[in-house]
Amino acid sequence: MKRALWLRVVIRTRRVADKLLAAARTAFAEQGTGTPLEDIARSAGVGIGTLYRNFPTRQALFDAVYADEVEELCHAAQDVADLPPWEAFSTWLDRFVSYVGTKRAISEELNRDSAMFRDARKAMYEAGEPLFTRAQEAGEARRDASVDDVLRMITGIIATGYVSDEQRGRVLRFALDGIRTGKD
Repeated sequence: MKRALWLRVVIRTRRVADKLLAAARTAFAEQGTGTPLEDIARSAGVGIGTLYRNFPTRQALFDAVYADEVEELCHAAQDVADLPPWEAFSTWLDRFVSYVGTKRAISEELNRDSAMFRDARKAMYEAGEPLFTRAQEAGEARRDASVDDVLRMITGIIATGYVSDEQRGRVLRFALDGIRTGKD
């Protein structure tokens, strides 16, 4: 009986943390890192005390949002692994674009020298590398490019301002056409 109660508490705590992370991700992307934590808690449907119990400092919340994004990006690589090689890599890159948007929103708050940041970068590259290698081996991606080259290119493209999401999408497609060798 105690175990069942403990499990319910753990599940509820995780759900609350997930709601807070989703609310924070949206708030930081839309309003910047100065968004009042009270607004984030309200958006998640909880009180400010609950936010602080889960994330004792604003920095802890930034770190958790970033780590959650990287974790989702790594899972996305697993989710698309069974797709045809180029489709798998380009689908994963679509998710990478979302990650870059969140990272960009909180980048000034991230400690780039921290072990967490270095580990997250390593995990992200390890997730994307097999997808890109598979596309190269299938003859669908340039062999003279690395996953690091592609991710830096995509990051640079996303950092630029665009008139619309459609324009950004076109520019991304142009860039990827430069990487892809087995075009339809």
